[in-house]
Amino acid sequence: MSAGPRDTHHDPTSGRAHGDDGHPGRAAVELAGDTVSGAAERGAGTSGPNTVTRTGPAHARGAEQALTGQAGGRRRKKGDKNAVVPDAEFTSYYGRPIVKASPWEKDIPAYLFLGGVAAGSSLLGAGADLSDRPALRRTGRVGALVALTLSMVALVHDLGRPERFHHMLRVAKPTSPMSVGTWILTFYGPFMGLAGAAELLPRRFRASLAGRLLGLSARPAGLVAAVVAPAVASYTAVLLSDTATPTWHDAHRHLPFVFVGSASAASGGLGMIGAPVDQAGPARRLAVGGALLELAVENRMEKAMGITAEPLHAGTPGKLVRASKALTVAGTLGTLLVGRRSRLGAAVSGAALMAGSACLRFGVFEAGQESARDPRYTVVPQRERVEAGRATRIP
Repeated sequence: MSAGPRDTHHDPTSGRAHGDDGHPGRAAVELAGDTVSGAAERGAGTSGPNTVTRTGPAHARGAEQALTGQAGGRRRKKGDKNAVVPDAEFTSYYGRPIVKASPWEKDIPAYLFLGGVAAGSSLLGAGADLSDRPALRRTGRVGALVALTLSMVALVHDLGRPERFHHMLRVAKPTSPMSVGTWILTFYGPFMGLAGAAELLPRRFRASLAGRLLGLSARPAGLVAAVVAPAVASYTAVLLSDTATPTWHDAHRHLPFVFVGSASAASGGLGMIGAPVDQAGPARRLAVGGALLELAVENRMEKAMGITAEPLHAGTPGKLVRASKALTVAGTLGTLLVGRRSRLGAAVSGAALMAGSACLRFGVFEAGQESARDPRYTVVPQRERVEAGRATRIP
């Protein structure tokens, strides 16, 4: 007897197709093939689920529904235009952040700003000491001591418990910016504290043995602190850019220079506030040079960053960055125009430079947090690097 076509039926309890003899047969394979073909036809012409573009997540479907391409099938040779399955797209699960935002709060940008002021002021104080400018020397040393103390308070408050700073000294890890920064502060702090304490020592104690020893040690201590000061001003930028936070990481080539320039402008502004105009010449030059460095490198940094520079221009971070630039430009112009002639004009210009530096630190901090919350700033740069034929750099 010749074999003819079989009648098939679907078993609702098992979900399987059977032939007329009750056993799975060729019809089951045919039914499965029809299902796969239908799914392929339905999937053709659609983009991958959860695709993240420059404008945000394109879909809201979960990653468990993700397709490897536009249609099912077997991949052919690499580069074949007729390949059934195209290259997979970068996706984000339900449009959720890929990078977790830093747990840091407002204490950290305050710490970044105050640390920069301390570093620049100690450098300015050491130069004033060598050039016989006592008012500027006192402003630099005392300003550095106060700024360093407040920065350490902010850092310890963020850590939650003071002993955590001590615990970080148990190891020295050159590959960790946090560990290196802890040791830099540990070395810098005592010397800066010694130089600052010499300025604050009451006159009636200066003739004592302890007072004379403190006075003799102030200059060497101040010079040592000045040597370490550039590292104090720049390591915080490395601390931020060594993370996976998109905006911070993509600024890693320029951010240290921006922070050093900002610290110089702020500390020069402090020197202009605290010293008379006839002694504040080095402070004015430091302020103007730092402001120009900050503005120039920051502009170049934003152009080099691409899409991850967007958070620097939008929302609260954008307002802070724009305020920083306006205050820095105003302070620089005031320093050049009236800083030499008017003590009041110099003080106002110095205050504007300090405010601009503070706005910059808070703006950069907030921009990084925003970039971590939006998956675009993680996915799009990765896609662009791959499309450009460059390997993705792992932070």
